[in-house]
Amino acid sequence: MTDVLRRPTDLHERDRRRRLRTPSIRALRWMIVVLLVAGGVSFIVKGSDRPRDPYLALPGRQRVVGFGEIAYRVNRLPNAARCALLAQTAEQQGRGLMNQRSLSGYDGMLFLFATDTTAQFYMKDTPLPLSIAWFDSGGRFVSSADMEPCLDRPQCPTYGASAPYRYALEVPKGGLTTLGVANGTVISVGGPCT
Repeated sequence: MTDVLRRPTDLHERDRRRRLRTPSIRALRWMIVVLLVAGGVSFIVKGSDRPRDPYLALPGRQRVVGFGEIAYRVNRLPNAARCALLAQTAEQQGRGLMNQRSLSGYDGMLFLFATDTTAQFYMKDTPLPLSIAWFDSGGRFVSSADMEPCLDRPQCPTYGASAPYRYALEVPKGGLTTLGVANGTVISVGGPCT
């Protein structure tokens, strides 16, 4: 039986390899820790205060700055809650869908007035062709119209309801048919979108 003696160079070589490998593993671990800490600090400093007005939109919808949202139901579509942008203040109602190229995932825009009105609508600077339906204070259908974009013209046609109304619903042109909005339609308005 012979004893195998390890040569000193083999031991030194193995120690040298271990020393080379150990610092690289330690350095990798430290780099991971530093990155995690830096990411956490970055989130706290930058991520937690942006945006100033946080808003949790439902999938498929994007917030339109300056407008809220409201749920509504059409009696001809039972249990089918819809979601519209809400124009409730005079400023919101005056701006409407001007300069909007899409409804950002909403079914339309609902104009809610505090009292019955006969105010007319126009399409100045509104690139989307729209259909509009007016409803009285009980949510009963009053009348509707299709409205064409009016861009870069000083005079735009106006569109008005056939009688005083409390709500006006703007949707993409032709969309009233999809919603079942016509004579005899009743809408109920209110609550959060789901």
